[in-house]
Amino acid sequence: MRTTINQIREMKQNGEKIVMLTAYDYTTAKLVDRVGVPLILVGDSLGMVVLGYENTIPVTMEVMLHHTRAVVRGTEQALVVGDMPFMTYHVTVEDALRNAARFIQEGGCQAVKLEGGVTVAEKARRIVECGIPVMGHIGLTPQSINQFGGHRAQGKTPEAAVRILEDAKALEQAGVFSIVLETVPAPLAGLITQKVSVPTIGIGAGPQCDGQVQVINDLLGSFTDFVPRHAKQYARLADIITGAVTEYYNEVRAGDFPTKKQSIAMDESILAGLATK
Repeated sequence: MRTTINQIREMKQNGEKIVMLTAYDYTTAKLVDRVGVPLILVGDSLGMVVLGYENTIPVTMEVMLHHTRAVVRGTEQALVVGDMPFMTYHVTVEDALRNAARFIQEGGCQAVKLEGGVTVAEKARRIVECGIPVMGHIGLTPQSINQFGGHRAQGKTPEAAVRILEDAKALEQAGVFSIVLETVPAPLAGLITQKVSVPTIGIGAGPQCDGQVQVINDLLGSFTDFVPRHAKQYARLADIITGAVTEYYNEVRAGDFPTKKQSIAMDESILAGLATK
């Protein structure tokens, strides 16, 4: 039985911290789901940590749907959220509705995520009215990275803090079931969490949010291009994988792999008969 948006809302009401992680493939999603993580985001961050792009902007709908289907196949309990990529919901309400519907119909996920506050609130409202749950995302919104001039903390000036608070209220009024707060000062995230009725999920936004989300590759230490300040590496998979590949390389070169254990036996009489052919 999958987690529902009502259960996510109830977690805030009950003071229960919400755990969320990204996943981009069947195997990882299955492991995350087995732990009981209630929210899995198929983030457009896959553009960087899976596909090697400099940012999330090149990620397309087809790429997102491909990975979303894989994650859905690997999960049974988590509510899977599809991340709507750059310019798939910005131009018209019709575009937003059509692409959100594709995530549900073709991707198989249970909700979508949109970046932006006041500017996308009307589109979020229309999507919700059509029966598709929406997660908001404000603060540092990676699809606007060129506008921000890099990965910089948002909301540090009085004017910027007011804008982010207004964004949160606009999304709440639009009917989103949760809001991601990315790279904003912890006190501001705490204030927003108090002022809106929907759960807030922080990433680089301090401990006062209702929940936390991290990119799975950062948590596992498998992505080595850079480690965000807000990330904590709970493992060093890059070192483990490098060690395993090195051992395999050395064994093949030395003729130590494969051994009899990894080989298929054959009836010697058949082999002898073939030798005379």
